[in-house]
Amino acid sequence: MGLHVPERYRVRRGRMGSDASIGNNGAFEVPSLDGNTRLFVIASDGGDWEHVSVSTRFRTPTWDEMHHIKNMFWDKEDTVIQIHPPQSQYINNCENCLHLWRPLKSKIPLPPTWMIGV
Repeated sequence: MGLHVPERYRVRRGRMGSDASIGNNGAFEVPSLDGNTRLFVIASDGGDWEHVSVSTRFRTPTWDEMHHIKNMFWDKEDTVIQIHPPQSQYINNCENCLHLWRPLKSKIPLPPTWMIGV
């Protein structure tokens, strides 16, 4: 379990270029489910957190795209979260970017299933 990167989509050239020697860190260009959009993903696993940011060039990623990336970078049974921090700690470096996080030293609590849906 835990973050695992799809090497076939790793950006290997340019400013964000890397190779497998840096492990679960790097930039990735992943086709969306419809094949018409490129999802730009930056992955990292430092500071006791696993993290991916997901963006597109012209719009915010959809829920289905985020779900697709979650299942590509983590196991289907891993729990990851999107965080809405206090306004005083809010940082927005990219207008069309969403983030997924997973702490390494604690388990994310989940609400009871009856609160999630029927």
